Amino acid sequence: MKVLGIDPGMLRMGYGVIEESDQRLAMLDCGTFTALAHTPVAERLHELYLGVKEIIGRYRPEEVAIEEPFVARNARSALAVGRAQAAAMLAAAEQGIPVCCYAPTQVKQSVTDYGGSGKEQVQEMVRIQLGLDQTPQPSDAADALAVALCHLQQTHLARLLGEHR
Repeated sequence: MKVLGIDPGMLRMGYGVIEESDQRLAMLDCGTFTALAHTPVAERLHELYLGVKEIIGRYRPEEVAIEEPFVARNARSALAVGRAQAAAMLAAAEQGIPVCCYAPTQVKQSVTDYGGSGKEQVQEMVRIQLGLDQTPQPSDAADALAVALCHLQQTHLARLLGEHR
């Protein structure tokens, strides 16, 4: 299974593509899409949408996993992240690709076994789980890979629970 993970943001959106085959994980690509701060919101969203659409076209993931905005800190920031999340969702929906969303604490819990983990812990666990020599950079890309790893783990868990009912 090939999964595209997204760490949404209005100025920088992280993406990470992971392929799982025979219970082995491989990172195919990761990086960020960036939009200029002085650009109108609609144009930024369009640029992010086109970036996600291009990655979907290049790697043809079977599913897309997107991190949800963290609302408790700043409602305005959460709204902006929600807009970026929607742009990624539209790019996936246009191609008929299922989308799953995960809370930040769920991603951290899944990747590090602790929902309150710091960024460095998450990045190191992503590096270890994917067998990489170095931590993926920038941090938004590593976060997107963590979202994809979380989705794969949740998919496995759902399969196991379904088989044992």
